[in-house]
This record gives sequence, C-alpha cells and structure tokens, in this order.
Amino acid sequence: MAEYDTIRAAGVSGARAERIDAGLRAHMNKVYGTMSVGMLITALAAWAIAGLATTTDPTQAVGQLGNGSMLTNFGALIYTSPLRWVIMLAPLGFIFFGWTALMRKSSAAGVQLGFFAFAALIGLSLSSIFIVFTSFSIVQTFLVTAIAFAGLSLWGYTTKRDISGWGSFLIMGVIGLIIAMLVNIFLQSPAMMFAISAIGVLIFAGLTAWHTQEIKNTYVAHAAHGDQEWLDKAAYDGALSLYISFLNMFQFLLMFMGQQE
Repeated sequence: MAEYDTIRAAGVSGARAERIDAGLRAHMNKVYGTMSVGMLITALAAWAIAGLATTTDPTQAVGQLGNGSMLTNFGALIYTSPLRWVIMLAPLGFIFFGWTALMRKSSAAGVQLGFFAFAALIGLSLSSIFIVFTSFSIVQTFLVTAIAFAGLSLWGYTTKRDISGWGSFLIMGVIGLIIAMLVNIFLQSPAMMFAISAIGVLIFAGLTAWHTQEIKNTYVAHAAHGDQEWLDKAAYDGALSLYISFLNMFQFLLMFMGQQE
C-alpha cells in the first residue's frame, strides 16, 4: 500500500507502522470530512444569501443587476455598494493573515471554528452565482469538479512519485493568477478572463494532487511524536488547502460550463 511505502521511507516498521497506517487513514478521513462540511456550509450560505438578496416583487426592489435580477436592500448593499469590494477581498485577507495567526495561537477547536466561519464567508462572496447562473449548470459543474477532484486527490495520495517540487511553481502561479484577476476587474477583457479560467483550472488541479501528498507526508513525519493537538490542527489546515483547490476549480470551470439566467 502507498501508506506503507511512505512509512518505510521514514524508517518506521512493525507494530508502530501499523498504528501510523491506521492513524493516517483516520487523519485523511478527518481532512475530507471537514472539507465536505465546509463545502456544505458554503453552498447553504450562498443559496440563502442569494434568496435574501433578490426578489420577484417589483414593489420591494431597490435596484437591479445587469441580468435584470431585482435586488432587495440587502442585495443592493452586498452587490452594488462599496461593501462588495470588502466581501470580495475578505477571504484573501483571511487566508494570508488570519489563518496563520489562528493556527499559531488558537486551539484545534478554535481552528475548526475558524475554518467553518471562513466557509460561511465564502458563501457570502459566492452567492451571486445563484443569481447569474442556472441551478442546473451550477449542479452540473459541481459534479464535474467533484469527479475531477476525487481523481486528482486519489492520484496524489497513491502515487509513488515525489511531487513536492511542484509546490513553489504552483504557488507562484496562484499569485500571478490573483494579480491577473485584479487587473481584469478594471479591464473587463473576455479573452483575458478565458485565459485566466483555463490556467486556473490547471493550477488548482495540480495543487489538489500536491496538497494531498503533502498532507499525507506531513502526517507520517509527525505522527510518531504523538502531539494530537497539532495533528488535529494539521487536519484542519489540510482541509482548508483542499477546500480552496476544489472551490477554485469549481469557479473556473463554471466560467466554461455555466449557463446564465
């Protein structure tokens, strides 16, 4: 098994290896389980917020989006006021600054709560997809993303190839992607958006496999120390990494597959 290959490489054998192997399976289940709960929170939050932000009653509408959707006061606040920039950039701020502080200073329970709060925040920032795209195309894109993610993560978990060298290249690609997306907010270039989406799918596909292998190797390297609090926090950190990869693949694929209302 792939677990034993990694454990033998770390110089662990016998009953100790058996314990680490069982612990690794439990650790990965916790990673995927936490990520799944986060995705559910995001989906429910996005759907609920989109419902609160729009109305079919013209007498209650205070504004419109470009596709003709009628907005409530709440919808106008989050989609057309300057607050939309805060909502758009807040997740980036949390990832670059808040999460590191949370991992360093908080307990495992606090880190878990922070992850779920982040998932709800993402739901707020993503809620407009339920207004712009049809429900069918959202579900269809989600299923395609889930299948692709499962295959990529399984490959990252089972492959004997060391892909740790992908990390720095892929992270640099993400930084370049963020810069390009910020620039395109002002340029509004369809061609540039198409290129960003295509490159984004490839980058986060690679990150899915890379993060999975990193989560596995990190567990094996530290399991022998028996620091359960640290391992719990590492599971939530891994869940966040895979959650972000899944979410970004979904958003970029939606640019290709999504059918607008």
